[in-house]
Amino acid sequence: MADPDLDELREQERRLVFDRFDNDTAWALGVQMVTAARERALPVVVSIERNGQRLFHAALPGTAADNDAWVERKSRVVRRYGRSSYQVGCHFRAGGGTFEEKSRLDPDQYAAHGGSFPLTIRGVGVVGSITVSGLPQADDHAFVVQQLERFLAS
Repeated sequence: MADPDLDELREQERRLVFDRFDNDTAWALGVQMVTAARERALPVVVSIERNGQRLFHAALPGTAADNDAWVERKSRVVRRYGRSSYQVGCHFRAGGGTFEEKSRLDPDQYAAHGGSFPLTIRGVGVVGSITVSGLPQADDHAFVVQQLERFLAS
């Protein structure tokens, strides 16, 4: 499967921005995401962190501790680059290499695979991440984007 257009990924990050984000917002978004995943019987972990604090975490049936490790590795990429883990991986591939080869970061600590999206507050910047693990990377990313679009529209 070909990578998505980098401009499309950048545009998602430009528009999926919060005016404010507190613990109650994290809870409401997390519950929405878990409910949507349950309705579709998706075996995913959903995790939301802000400023280094985990505000929401749920592991649905069909997941394992390995999914938690993927959440950590993908969210570290967002913390370091301030962009979605999917965009970072696609950027490296578009440059003719892979994240693992070119970033010089420990692949046991960082994974530029789809599923972690920057938690951005308007006027503040990236303050955390919203991460899903359990599906193929394009599907993890698409699920997060779909849920953010739905949440921000309400």
